[in-house]
Amino acid sequence: MTTPLVEMRNMSISFGGIKAVDNVTVDLYPGEVVGLLGHNGAGKSTLIKMLSGAYAPDAGEIFINGEKATITNPRDARRYNIETIYQTLALADNLDAASNLFLGRELVTPLGLVNDAAMESETRKIMARLNPNFQKFNAPVSALSGGQRQSVAIARAVYFNARILIMDEPTAALGPHETQMVAELIQQLKADGIGIFLIDHDVHQVLDLCDRASVMKNGELVGTVNTADVTDDDLLSMIILGKNPKQAA
Repeated sequence: MTTPLVEMRNMSISFGGIKAVDNVTVDLYPGEVVGLLGHNGAGKSTLIKMLSGAYAPDAGEIFINGEKATITNPRDARRYNIETIYQTLALADNLDAASNLFLGRELVTPLGLVNDAAMESETRKIMARLNPNFQKFNAPVSALSGGQRQSVAIARAVYFNARILIMDEPTAALGPHETQMVAELIQQLKADGIGIFLIDHDVHQVLDLCDRASVMKNGELVGTVNTADVTDDDLLSMIILGKNPKQAA
């Protein structure tokens, strides 16, 4: 086996005396999608916020490419090429795709002016790779469909060298066609060797998009399974009953 891109070992965090995450270990390999499943309050988002730098763990260690990482804030996470794509996407609705891609990191001319032409050129290049059908380069992102907006958010992360992507319910509120678009984007990212943690509620989605699934309940890890070895009923049983199927890896 290659070295994991990410190992989160024995992670724990409490809020007000209640253990939100209790001694959880998960890992992620290059070109792999690991789904994180569980009810609201199971601890999956809290676990991932320790990786993205939003929360500091009470206990546990994070290793990136086999080396111990210190992640105390989102800037640290970015230094380790970890990018988070939240459900809200954090896009500026009134700006076009290129302006969103380079928001806060604008390209400038030798005179110090914003270089719109260079930013659009770079945006066209990365979109040609990620979503060749994307054409609305000059429209504000508010005019884009959900799947197109998702591709802008993903392109921004990938352009700035994300190797580890955290995706929070990427297909929530999308129709079948848009969901398929996001699935194709995820396949492209996998082919590029990017590892993805995908937080979701939908077991069918996780079975379709993920190589493995880690299920949490009441802050604890129920187990991690290969999605090829389990059914949706197995995953539901893990989520609801906290029971690990025999095929658990």
